[in-house]
Parts: sequence; C-alpha cells; structure tokens
Amino acid sequence: MEKMYMKKMKMKNLKLLAAGLAMTASLTACGSSVRETVQSADSSTETKTNSAMQSENSQAQEAAPGETAEMTLILRGGSYAEVIKKALPDFEADHNCKIEVLEMSFDDLHTGIALDAVNETGTYDLCMVDGSWMAEFTENNVLANLSEMGYQFDNDIIPNTTRICMVGDDIYLAPYFGNVTVLLYNKANVEAAGYKPEEITTLEDMLAVAKASKESGINGFAYRGDTGDNIVSDFLPILLAYGGWVVDDNNKPSVNTAEFAEAVNYYTELIKTGAAMSKDDVTAAVDNGSAALAIGWPGWYVPSADSAANYMVSPAKAAKDGQVYNTSEYGTWTIGIPANSPHPDLAYELLQYIMDPQVQLESIANGGVPCRYSCLTNEEILNEYPHLETVCKALESGVYRPAIAEWTEFTNILGAEMGSIMAGVKTTEQGLADAQAQLELLMQ
Repeated sequence: MEKMYMKKMKMKNLKLLAAGLAMTASLTACGSSVRETVQSADSSTETKTNSAMQSENSQAQEAAPGETAEMTLILRGGSYAEVIKKALPDFEADHNCKIEVLEMSFDDLHTGIALDAVNETGTYDLCMVDGSWMAEFTENNVLANLSEMGYQFDNDIIPNTTRICMVGDDIYLAPYFGNVTVLLYNKANVEAAGYKPEEITTLEDMLAVAKASKESGINGFAYRGDTGDNIVSDFLPILLAYGGWVVDDNNKPSVNTAEFAEAVNYYTELIKTGAAMSKDDVTAAVDNGSAALAIGWPGWYVPSADSAANYMVSPAKAAKDGQVYNTSEYGTWTIGIPANSPHPDLAYELLQYIMDPQVQLESIANGGVPCRYSCLTNEEILNEYPHLETVCKALESGVYRPAIAEWTEFTNILGAEMGSIMAGVKTTEQGLADAQAQLELLMQ
C-alpha cells in the first residue's frame, strides 16, 4: 500500500472557517452527539510546510508492533453510525486496535470535522461526510486524497453515487450509505384517501391524499421545520418536480423564479394539511398512522411486507400533463480520511474493509443501504427487503445538492426566508426576492 503524503493545508482559509464555526458553536447548543469533541481553533499549531515531515509525523502516531492502536471515528449519529459500529469488532480483532465511535448530529459533525482539521495531527481517523460539504472540505484540504493512497472505485459501485466523491480524477470520499429522498406513506391512510400507492404519480395526487387525510382528522403531510437545512432538504423534491433548482448552470442563485414560486406556493398549501415535527416524530407519525405522507430518507425507516408504512420515489411531475423530472435528491453519506489522521495507514485499511462488498451486504440486516449493485439487486436480499429496489433506481439517477463551498450558509439563508413564507410572515414574492438578494451577496 502506498504511504500517504499529505498536501499542505490552506491554513488561512481553514482557520477562518474554523473561527466562524467556533462562534456559531458557542451560540448554539450541541445536538445529539455522544461526546463533544470539537476543539478550539486557537489551540491549533502551524502546519509544517514540508510534506515529507508531515508524513513522518503521521507514521509516528501508528502503534508500534504488538501495541494496540487506538482509533477514533466521527460519524453521523443514528442508523448511519450503527451500521458501521456493527462491522468494527472483526476489524479490531484482526488489526489489534480499539476503535471509539463518536456519533454526532448533522451540524455538530460538520463543525467537529472542520475545527479539528486546523490541527497538525488530528483526533479522527475516519469521518462521515455529507455530500454538500465536499466542495468546502476539499477546497480547504480537510480530506486526504484517497487516490494517492491507492484507492479506486470498483465497477460494482453505482457510478452516479461517486460523482460527489471526486475532484477531477482524484477520489476523496467513498459512497457508504445510499441516502436519497423518498416519499414515506402510511398504507391504510393512502387507501382511505381513495388511492393506491402506485397511483400517486403527481404532486396533485400527493396533495389530494394529504387533504383527504386532514379531513378525516389526521395529519396529511408531516414535515421538518426546525432548521434551515431541513426545511430546504424536505422542499427540494417538490422544487424539482416543478423544474426549478436553487442555482443555475453557473452555480449562481436562482430562487427568485416562476418555477420556484410555484413550488413554494404548492408546499405552503401542502404543509397546511399537517404539522412540523422532528425527524423521529415524522417517521413515527407515518408509521403509527397519525400522518399520511412525508418526505423522508431510507436511513430513517426500514419497511417490510408487514409494516404499516412504506416508501416510494417522490412524484416526478407536478400535474398529470406536466413534464417529468428526476426528483430524487441525494443525501448520500460518504466516508473519508482526514488529511491529519493520526493513523492514516490503518485508517485506509479500515475504509477498504468498510467498503468491502461482503461487509456491505451484511450491513443490510443492520439497516444499511449500500451503494452497490451486488447488494441492491441480490435476489435473496430483495425477497426480504423489497424496498431496496426503489432505492437502487433512485440512486442511479439522483440529483446532488450544489457542490459549492457556501452550501451550509446558503441553506441557512434560504431556509430562514422559506420559514418566513411558510409562517405567513412574508409573501412568497417578498421572501424569494429577499433570499435571492442575500444569496447573490453570499456568492459574490
């Protein structure tokens, strides 16, 4: 295996990023992380400019022969981390190491990785990365170049899931958990509304089911309204069905458009049939029948033939005579190695192990959603988990959120303005105009 030679980090940009995140973290209570690990940017030291010296320092952190190496992983909490944790005991036994897993909320994970990246030798050996952070992290050399370490994608990995993992021909991340938006539905509630699941082909159908459910005394549509990112993420499949998007072909903001306004007006009407909830409450409501529909992710819910709920691809068009669009939004969780990993060689072996086809096949029983054809088209697997056929189709042609370094702040701005529209504080026209102006300023 090739040894890792880390690139010189863009310390100035990264320290500015870390300082901003530290200020945000000080104003915001931590979420569901198991243990807080973010370190102050002020405690960082200057990165050595000689890459060979960096490599030697990293290798010095590796355990001596016979000693037990202690590794630390920083992962997205919930089912995403649980699947990896179930696979670790065999690796620990075979490699004489002990692995600590830190489970973090979405925002804490982003902050934790970014703040630790300013240190010469970091805390984390493996990190889980949302695709929307890719541009920011690679621009600031937060991640190790996996191609330089010898990593390659095999033909079994669904090709479209690798696009967000690369810069040019260089690989920085591996697609681990195939999260892609789906329409969660309660089987009995859909039937009571006079529909079969396969008949929900348009947003008009979706609204009809939600309204009928509301009239019957239950929530029609359950949604998340707690953060800007969640508001935007739940809304994007609706926007796609109208043919709109958040940026144009040049990554310039495009939220003040006719398509965007139509989608927002529809969404405002849709949410009136239900209520805002946390992620766990959304899935529980659809499962227990107190809500009919919700936008969700495969990592939230594992349906079976006997379960009360199931999921399908979100409607691909707004109306029956409307144009068909791809409405599956990628939220794939990837794994990578921090550029300042204390055990880079061992971390690389762990990444290869976690991405192994057999290890990923076995992960399905623990709630995993691999990005591999051999896993998602396996006949025995589909007999037990038929919903994975839907996931596979969605993963083949999903839509990535924009690969821009400003995406986190972008969603905060857009989500706040959408929240004002949804609450009736602003009109659609005013809210989108305000969002467009702020986003143009951000993207200058």
